[in-house]
Amino acid sequence: MREPKFAAWVGLDWADKRHWVCLCPQGSDQMESYPLRQRPEAIRDWLGGLRKRFEGRPVAVVVEQSRGALLYALMECPLVTIIPVNPKSFANYRKALRVSGAKDDCSDAELLLRFGREHRRRLPEWRPETPGVRALRLLAEQRRKLVHQRTAVSNRLRQLLKEYFPQVLAWFPELSSRMLREFLTRWPTLEKARRAHRRSLEKFFRRHRRSAAKTQTTVAEIKRAVALTHDEAVLAVHPKLAGISLRQLQLLQEAIGQLEEEIRTWFQRQSDAFVFASFPGAGEALAPRLLAAFGTDRDRFDAVRMQCYSGIAPVTESSGDSCWVHHRWICPKFLKQTFYEFAECSLPQSAWAHAFYRYKRQGGFSHEKAVRALAFKWNRVLTRCWQDRTTYSEETYQQALRRRHSPVIAFLDTQTE
Repeated sequence: MREPKFAAWVGLDWADKRHWVCLCPQGSDQMESYPLRQRPEAIRDWLGGLRKRFEGRPVAVVVEQSRGALLYALMECPLVTIIPVNPKSFANYRKALRVSGAKDDCSDAELLLRFGREHRRRLPEWRPETPGVRALRLLAEQRRKLVHQRTAVSNRLRQLLKEYFPQVLAWFPELSSRMLREFLTRWPTLEKARRAHRRSLEKFFRRHRRSAAKTQTTVAEIKRAVALTHDEAVLAVHPKLAGISLRQLQLLQEAIGQLEEEIRTWFQRQSDAFVFASFPGAGEALAPRLLAAFGTDRDRFDAVRMQCYSGIAPVTESSGDSCWVHHRWICPKFLKQTFYEFAECSLPQSAWAHAFYRYKRQGGFSHEKAVRALAFKWNRVLTRCWQDRTTYSEETYQQALRRRHSPVIAFLDTQTE
């Protein structure tokens, strides 16, 4: 593809309230530096000024990010070509030119401009995905954040109960259950639960569909339970905090359910949904994440580039007689986690995946290392099916392994005997 000739280069050092701009017209060595406020009106007027000044010709804008409010605003202007720079790469570039460590927003904008212009061939422009793919990606990431929040609140609730009402953890193993929430709302302490009439307790458990035998056992345990503490301060504060945590869990659970419904809706609208839904172990959670990882631009990734970009491909460092192979530290963590989780979920669903895992484990790999190696293999299969827009076939892939006389076949055959 022929490189566009830009009318100007812009280095844009972004911040929360004010950005710093360094602009250099094509064919000129004169650089203009000035601040730009993070306000929609200010950014609109600035882009309009660029359009008028350079008569609608393309302008390259080098920024140190790949998403956020600034990029969403720049996307609205067709004359802007966004060139994102990896923050670690730019930090090393700054250190190479400024050994003293001096740094300010104005000089960073100039360095971004120079870095982008000097290394244009190594810095691909940012091409936004379709709205559907971007919506899926945002929804999946936000769902994972809510799951992390739910885990944190659950851990906090568990610790509170351990400190004043530990028996509840044995009676209700699922902390986010409606039954636990209603039980603690009605009987927030062991003393109140013990004073409750046996018939009231039995009616409560029957309403929540607990079996008669288990109900009798639980009620008996409640009646003979011994309180961990009688400290008035603890019993005055902890039940209230536990109630707050339970309400938080309820809200988080509802929010996660809403996002999952949105993810299903957006996923079903995508033309490649059938490809990623066909993979064993993907399911409703991972299939949309895999689709969002690859997107729709089939010129952007091949298998090797996806393996490197996602962090699945290892890195080799060698110097003299020493050689060290390790996994990539600088990569999109959520993307890497997606491939790792899919590989792990495929183990009980795919015969060859489980055989490959056993093969690596017998070779001395730890569980984590074996799953990473499996994710590396799955990445190639995923990429091929995505590029060909075809569904995955376990039988076809096993036949391919046999044609190549893969050592995994021996482990695969032992599974089917």
